[in-house]
Amino acid sequence: MPRICLALVLVLSALAIPALPAPAAARATAAPDCRTPAVTTYGPASTTGAIVGAAVHEGRAYVVSRGPKPPVVAEIDLATRKVTRTATLPDGPNAGEPEGGWATAVAGGKVYIGTYPVPDLYSFDLATGQVKHLRSFGANGGFVWSMAAAPDGTLYLGTSSDGRLWEYVPSTGAVRRYGVLVQGEHYARAVAVDETTAYVGLLEKAKLMAVDRVSGAVRELAQGPQAVGTVFLYGDRVLAASGSTLIDVRKDGTDRRQFDAGVGIIDAFEVAPDGTVYLTSRPDGAVYSYRTGQDAVTKVADPPSPGEETRALKLDGQRLIGFAGSGGIWWLDLPSGTSDFVDLIDTGFPVGAERTQSMLLVPNRALYIGGHFAVEVRDLRTGKERRIRVVGEPKAMVRRGNKVFAALYPSGQIISIDIKTDEVRGYGYIRHDQSRPWDIEHDPVTDTILVASAPTGAKLRGALTVLDPDTGKMDVYPDVIPDQSLMSLSVHPGRGVVYLGGDVLGGGGTPPTRTTASIAAFDLKQRKVLWQRDPLPHHRTFQDLKVHEGLLYAVYKRVLGAWIAMDLATGEIKHQGLLSGHGELQVHKGRVFTSTYFGGGNAYELGSEAKLLATGLGDEWHTNPQLQFEPGSFDAWTIVGRDLAKVRLDPRCPTVTIPEPQN
Repeated sequence: MPRICLALVLVLSALAIPALPAPAAARATAAPDCRTPAVTTYGPASTTGAIVGAAVHEGRAYVVSRGPKPPVVAEIDLATRKVTRTATLPDGPNAGEPEGGWATAVAGGKVYIGTYPVPDLYSFDLATGQVKHLRSFGANGGFVWSMAAAPDGTLYLGTSSDGRLWEYVPSTGAVRRYGVLVQGEHYARAVAVDETTAYVGLLEKAKLMAVDRVSGAVRELAQGPQAVGTVFLYGDRVLAASGSTLIDVRKDGTDRRQFDAGVGIIDAFEVAPDGTVYLTSRPDGAVYSYRTGQDAVTKVADPPSPGEETRALKLDGQRLIGFAGSGGIWWLDLPSGTSDFVDLIDTGFPVGAERTQSMLLVPNRALYIGGHFAVEVRDLRTGKERRIRVVGEPKAMVRRGNKVFAALYPSGQIISIDIKTDEVRGYGYIRHDQSRPWDIEHDPVTDTILVASAPTGAKLRGALTVLDPDTGKMDVYPDVIPDQSLMSLSVHPGRGVVYLGGDVLGGGGTPPTRTTASIAAFDLKQRKVLWQRDPLPHHRTFQDLKVHEGLLYAVYKRVLGAWIAMDLATGEIKHQGLLSGHGELQVHKGRVFTSTYFGGGNAYELGSEAKLLATGLGDEWHTNPQLQFEPGSFDAWTIVGRDLAKVRLDPRCPTVTIPEPQN
């Protein structure tokens, strides 16, 4: 998440404030102004037209929004390229609210939608446009990841976190939950179905399974090297994608053909009448072809939407139609290889407020707000907004000179944005199975950009990436804390040392080998670990770290609200306590602050104990709550609900209480 070391903050403050700052004693005794507005909001922090689920039926596309509440399902006429109808998905009876629908299927005159982060099922009636909540398949925090309609109209759904296959009969509402597919699996990520069998791709165990619709008997068809995230049926064969590995097997499990296509993660299939398979991959977004019996894929066209994930493919004569996750539709003419892209917003698709990924303040100039496949820039001098397209979610941002550096999910790419020209430059991908970059900082001593990252899926090993921003040279140090991913890092001002915070759970889905999360000190000049410590036994995940005056402040994630201040010289824990949740740390004006999830969204000052500064900020961050302080004041930029806000967090003033919004 955004990091600015104390020395850099002081330099920026000096540039921003004409008069020299008052001596420390004078600042300590100056009376605070607690009469200024405690909270000012500025509308949605980040907006999006991104989609998750997509389906095509009789010349019309049906897409479901990603991020806004409530989600929107839109019907788009593919001939006119305009939205013809929209509807919102009502909140179901269970706790939590839907924010999108990964899974879509068309059957019996209706579009069915499976949602997250509540695993619910909805229908959209094609005749009337009416939306109906049909069923819940678990508690808040679960997903309906995948869904397919059998030839008789029965629906089959794959869910998490139970990792199960479900059957739903639309005519009766009858539900069946099939048995355990593979012990320890939590994600039924992809589903396809025929007259007799459902075929399921598993994320953690990376297996392709076949489930008899009547008996529930389970067979393993293939084992992949990575999550099996896409399954498609044609003829008597099953196609599946396990990362970049293509699996092509008969439905009875014979004649299995499996090879690494070398194209990134395969994310969508479509099959032509002549048996030609078309597929797309990310992060490049290119289109390829394949036929059974080949051991390689052939590139058909350059990316119609570069750097994208493709949510669905549909063949229309000699044209291939693709749905881009950022919110777009493209048409690829197969004979010529030319393509055309339309932003869904231009079709009339409604934008909505999404959860904020990250935030960075360039003092006296602009706020950079990371969203889904975009960075929104709020010009603080004019009040105007602009949107910069990027190919992923900026999980963390930091400034170095005239550039803002960001690390992107899910590609693991590091980019920069020029604050004067908005030019986006890519520096390459972390790779090494790293797709979740959680933290980024700049070290002025070595003049390097540092990224802490974690893998996706059933892997434990994270990595520290060291990027030279001038040459673009990228050095990656996987497993720098053995058998732990990295959630956070903090540069020690003036030392050329970075402290790393681990997570024993890694990408999730495989048993950890350790019980306690570690902190490691890494020398950026010698490129080696100096020491490793385990401050609190059985605390498995650090959320954030920050160095201040010889102490390393740390917030844990899994143990709700645990925090410590550890003496870097001795390893002794000087202070510790509990907060309402976890979030990011920030050093400002000689003090340590944090903002947290849970308990309604709170902000604290950390010292010998935690002092509550504000409550009622909400729990609407996508990653982790962050604070961006204005130089020379205790006013911090953050979000309240999903709105951009400036909040007074002066420790000398009474606690700021933000009332709940009225619906």
